[in-house]
Amino acid sequence: MAIVQEKTDVVIVGMGWVGAILAKELTDAGLRVVALERGADRDTQPDFAYPRVVDELEGSVHRKYLQSLHQETVTVRHNPNATAVPYRRMGSFKPGTGVGGAGSHWSGCHFRALPEDFKIRSQMESRYGRKILPAGMAIQDFPVTYEDLEPHFDMFEYVCGTSGRAGVINGQQVEGGNPFEGSHTRDYPLPPNPNYLGAEWFYKAAREMGYHPYPIPASNASGPYINPYGCQMGPCNFCGFCSDYGCLNYSKASPNACILPVLRGRKGFELRTHAQVLKVNLTEDRKMATGVTYLDAQGRESEQPADIVILAAFQLYNVHLMLVSGIGTPYDPETRTGTIGKNYSYQNLNRVSLFFDETVQANQFMGIGGGGTTMDDLNGNRNDPTKSGFIGGGIVWARQPGAGPVRGIATAPGVPGWGSAWKKGSKEAMRHSFYYEVQGSCMSYDDAYLSLDPNYKDAFGRPLLRMTFDWHDNEIVASQYLVDKAQEMCKVLNPLAMKGDAKKPGSHYNINQYQSTHTCGGAIMGSDPKTSALNRYLQSWDVANVFVPGANAFPQNNGYNPTGMVGALAYWCAKAIREQYVANPGPLVQA
Repeated sequence: MAIVQEKTDVVIVGMGWVGAILAKELTDAGLRVVALERGADRDTQPDFAYPRVVDELEGSVHRKYLQSLHQETVTVRHNPNATAVPYRRMGSFKPGTGVGGAGSHWSGCHFRALPEDFKIRSQMESRYGRKILPAGMAIQDFPVTYEDLEPHFDMFEYVCGTSGRAGVINGQQVEGGNPFEGSHTRDYPLPPNPNYLGAEWFYKAAREMGYHPYPIPASNASGPYINPYGCQMGPCNFCGFCSDYGCLNYSKASPNACILPVLRGRKGFELRTHAQVLKVNLTEDRKMATGVTYLDAQGRESEQPADIVILAAFQLYNVHLMLVSGIGTPYDPETRTGTIGKNYSYQNLNRVSLFFDETVQANQFMGIGGGGTTMDDLNGNRNDPTKSGFIGGGIVWARQPGAGPVRGIATAPGVPGWGSAWKKGSKEAMRHSFYYEVQGSCMSYDDAYLSLDPNYKDAFGRPLLRMTFDWHDNEIVASQYLVDKAQEMCKVLNPLAMKGDAKKPGSHYNINQYQSTHTCGGAIMGSDPKTSALNRYLQSWDVANVFVPGANAFPQNNGYNPTGMVGALAYWCAKAIREQYVANPGPLVQA
């Protein structure tokens, strides 16, 4: 029999960025909050302390800071007619676990979505006609605008101590920033980080092509900083251990460094770790949640009653919890009805590697996760699909998060994969090469979705989440187009050799190769309950006291990293709960 805990105002599932933001905002409003985190408690000291954290074998091979796949994972297949198989080894994406979640091991790239990203379907149809969209493409407009979220983008940047240069402030362009972005009310809290060699050369190559390079907005502090919550950050020292690792220097923004110091010990907030949430409990008519059932640190089944349930887990597992709990109607790809699992999307990531002679000293071991240079000349409204052949857009960027022998060294074309020639090629490449990444948007499709697997169960007896996803022609064409543009630009730098990894026609999604952790969709926000799981405030259309902020809410993915948008949506959701829902519980948007 389950242990029934004392009822609370709010229960939050997951303590990454979204969970930490909601906990801070709702306890500020006087609500009692219980946060349930499936992993261990983590903090800079002792978990990310030097020299313990800078261990490539432990962090990048053994995946110490990532989710354990032997208890809970997903199954993957390319199409609805195939049998899915479990994701047993970290490859394509890296879900986090423990306090901080993926927000502790991310790189730090912190973009705002473009204004046009919010209205992509209506803009495409109004500019080019309805026939511009390929058959089966399921993209939708967001039910919010850039202007709605601008204050929340701003707040998240100031909490994170984001380093960058705004290109448009109060409608006026600012030299050195991104001229194509939405208007900011003020500049970033810190100036851009210093550039490494590849980023300096990116400026040269991009400008010679007539492009408009600007510093990547990076939540890696370029100087000492105290955020609005009173949390202190120190300047990044280019240690090269951002991606896959927690920050030893209080330099990379994370829930652990930027929000948790305020929450820990706060009256009205309780954090329970090693708490595996199994399901959201619903009333008989399934119109309201009564709380959640979870396994506590001793493995005992417990029930946490609550007036409000917030799902703040990693995108995939928010969708999984909705499906196993019976919240809403699962998506059916044959009838295109139902909303839970609909519009799964990913990120279209490629790379161009450049190799030089010994006169070019590019130390790949040093690095900063989000620092570097990028451009938007191929993104958003700058991409004309009638000329490029694809819907969406993308960025080319110079970014060096740090490399090392255990993490792998890219070698020049023609170098074998083993033996003395490989050793020689690796030595030459480590000191005299760098790469530019080509990151594109990923549209959503009728046949790309999440569902419950009929064959496999997790360690807790629940069906695993099943991912049905493959690359479509639109994303393959985008990959080829963007990589070609990047290589054309890179010729200005006169490398000895260059290689790109554009997707070939007929390419299939490879679950074994890391691409990005930017998994999106599955419980999307929209204006119509027939085509979306959540309303504009991230509130379930079906269960009014359940809110599900996160990348699961994206109807499709744009060309940027999703974290900035995820944080803004979390603050937007918190504002709605504080200012509307608490005073008048019930649907915030009438269906």
